[in-house]
Amino acid sequence: MRLSVLLFRKKMPNGNIWIGKHRMIPKVTELETGNASKRLQLEEQNMFYLRHPYLTLDQSWGHATALGKHKAFIRRMYLKQQKFQPNVTLEERYNILRNTDHWD
Repeated sequence: MRLSVLLFRKKMPNGNIWIGKHRMIPKVTELETGNASKRLQLEEQNMFYLRHPYLTLDQSWGHATALGKHKAFIRRMYLKQQKFQPNVTLEERYNILRNTDHWD
């Protein structure tokens, strides 16, 4: 008798209680609303900084070359390419078979 009273106290959805059409939806807590408002404020601050950049377009033009970023990028790519073996053609692969090929 006690178990049936406990089961009849709250209506449970059919099937899995967390997925599907008839699922249980958790209550929204004050902590979740506070976190959401903090995220929105952070997003608004990011949008403000994107609308008002530190440098203008004229000031930012050519700053990478002044800092030498292009040369550093080229050097990085060169070093990265050195780690791989060089490209080999099929002719170079089969060259070893030609050492006994003699024409009279």
